[in-house]
Amino acid sequence: MKMIEAVVAPERLGDVKEALSRVEVFRLTVSDVSGLERAAPGGTGSDAGAGAAFEARPRVRLEIAVNENFVRPTLEAIRSACGDAGAGGGGRIYVMELKDVIRVRTGERGPEAI
Repeated sequence: MKMIEAVVAPERLGDVKEALSRVEVFRLTVSDVSGLERAAPGGTGSDAGAGAAFEARPRVRLEIAVNENFVRPTLEAIRSACGDAGAGGGGRIYVMELKDVIRVRTGERGPEAI
């Protein structure tokens, strides 16, 4: 089992959800977050010329728990939906080992709980 966390531009959320549904991934958690990115050189404001300045950009974080056979299709779906983001960046995808899952309502554990 894996936990896949993707941080993408909010305007990509619809494309990502559509791509995930095509590979039969329907359960995910979505959160609004901010991503700090290095400000463009020569910017204005109090941080201009003062070293590494950062700008907060709105992002969406998706958390998706999947069984092993869904890892590759999930990653490919996210990449295909965000891969042509251009200069704004396509985001990041993190894949982490998931030690255990418990479905609260039924008490099921492991892959069956996903």
